[in-house]
Amino acid sequence: MRRIVVDATPITPQPSGVGLYVANLIDCLWQLQRSQNFELGIVYQPSFKNWLRRNLAFPESLQKYSESYLLPFPVRVTNFLLQNLPQAFPLLLEKYTNYPDIIHGTNFSVFPYQKSLKVITLYDLTFLRYPEYVDQVVATYAPRVQQCLQWTDLVITISESTKEDAINYLQISPEKIHVTPLASRYSPDYLSLEQQEQLKQSCSYDFSRPYLLFVSTIEPRKNINALITAFNYLKGKHKIDHDLVLIGKKGWRYEPIFQAIAESPYQQNIHHLDYLSDDLVALFYTLAEVFVYPSHYEGFGLPVLEAMNLGTPVIASSSSSLPEVIGDAGLLINPDEPMELAEAILQVISNSQLQQDLIVKGRQRATNFSWEKTAQETLIAYSKIIP
Repeated sequence: MRRIVVDATPITPQPSGVGLYVANLIDCLWQLQRSQNFELGIVYQPSFKNWLRRNLAFPESLQKYSESYLLPFPVRVTNFLLQNLPQAFPLLLEKYTNYPDIIHGTNFSVFPYQKSLKVITLYDLTFLRYPEYVDQVVATYAPRVQQCLQWTDLVITISESTKEDAINYLQISPEKIHVTPLASRYSPDYLSLEQQEQLKQSCSYDFSRPYLLFVSTIEPRKNINALITAFNYLKGKHKIDHDLVLIGKKGWRYEPIFQAIAESPYQQNIHHLDYLSDDLVALFYTLAEVFVYPSHYEGFGLPVLEAMNLGTPVIASSSSSLPEVIGDAGLLINPDEPMELAEAILQVISNSQLQQDLIVKGRQRATNFSWEKTAQETLIAYSKIIP
């Protein structure tokens, strides 16, 4: 029976992006073990802070998995070893994962173990394509990924767009790459009407006003300044009644974004709500008049899929992976043209029939994606290197 170990380190108490992918992938693979005749294990590295405190306990969300392996060094230490002493992994650290058939790295690295086949997931190549958009941590991904590819047996990407980037920027053979699209954390009926009302009562936001919605980390790559420019134009020129709601944690180089908000004549209508619970994010998706995602570059673009699943009309960039996720179920705009974005927003909020058409198409499009399909495709990818 095949033994597969997946790196669970990206899973955090407040997961987003990579953490959501890893958590859902592991959960679905765990459920498929018996029917697909394999054994799943997870490996986890403590945070640097917990390591210094000698707190090596697994996070509560991972304690249900019986085959769990602790690598007793934080990412900061193993990254140093990768860069300077990669030979230390098979000699000193391979034993901590009990020599599986496949080790799957999900944190932009996979260790050079000798007795396991090695798989790495690449989510996007921002660090190569748009280095001006990344922070100091992400800037270190490029040399580490390129080093790990020397011993990687299989590369998984989350979109065809990222696959093409991996071919063009990392010179990876297409035969070595397998695409496993992501899925939404929300089902179409995630919130009942009663739950919506309860959540509205628990939230200080005034839902009586219509609003445009953006959900993601607040960082330059997301092109939020273009959205603010479009919003200012629509408020000034067309006197729209809407507010603009930005939901997401502050990432990096976000200062110009908040400066643009502060300088907007309509700053009282722009609301940044930081990190919210899954239920509250779902509520904001559900009640938004339109979801707007003008990102310059995405490995997949999970928020647009979440919006479509919850019945929100979508406007997004025509760049990178977003067209393959959205298909014909949303309006696609040039992210470098704020006025094109403004016109698309005006078109949606002033045309109830278009809104309804986009809602129906979005819900239908979202049925093509599920975490079980992601897990099944991952097993197909594994089978390329081990029967």
